Amino acid sequence: MSVPQTPAIVAGHVSHTRRVPKRHRFRYPTYQWLVDLDDLPPHRLFASFQARDHLGDPARSLRANVTRLAATHGARLESEDRLLMLANARSLGYVFNPLSVFWCLTPAGELRWAVLEVHNTYGGRHAYLARPDRSSLRKEFYVSPFFTVDGEYDVTLRLDRDRISVAIDLCQNGVRVFSASFTGRPSPVRRRTILAAALVPYQVATLIRAHGIWLWLRRLPVVRRPSAEGVR
Repeated sequence: MSVPQTPAIVAGHVSHTRRVPKRHRFRYPTYQWLVDLDDLPPHRLFASFQARDHLGDPARSLRANVTRLAATHGARLESEDRLLMLANARSLGYVFNPLSVFWCLTPAGELRWAVLEVHNTYGGRHAYLARPDRSSLRKEFYVSPFFTVDGEYDVTLRLDRDRISVAIDLCQNGVRVFSASFTGRPSPVRRRTILAAALVPYQVATLIRAHGIWLWLRRLPVVRRPSAEGVR
């Protein structure tokens, strides 16, 4: 496998399609960072990567936290494996990542496993471990106020030199009810793209709330959030 050089900024598009009970679709251009957890870019005002923004103990490194989570699911990280992260950076003190993806790659570039970390707008987060031979994951976390915590995610990941993509379908009762995807092309980090990527956390948080309001105005039934939800 030919793996992109890091750090890189991935210019692409995000698309969401909601199929039931009302159809709603959007697509917009965006940017994400692809970084190596063993060689993170230096902290910048417009781009920093910190353990507190992701899974695990904020006092430990991102690599240590991902390794520990994978181990709880029976997945190993060998000493020569690489861990790459696709995510938004903290910008001007703020970050929001609906989804961060961590790829564990062998020295030959083969995918050993991946961690998908989901954040919702209520401050909760939850991580799933996906293996190359099993792309279906049971939904365990409240994300949208318009979907129950039921069903399964079908996940498709692609990481190569010219294209990165993440596609997730939510299936409930045998029906594909929701799809989300990101597809982009990695490029070397430049000042212009750093500034463009710095706006993304603000853009994403605003759009999520705007689309939520729109669906609420269309009288989409609201699913109450579990009171025991937290950071896991």
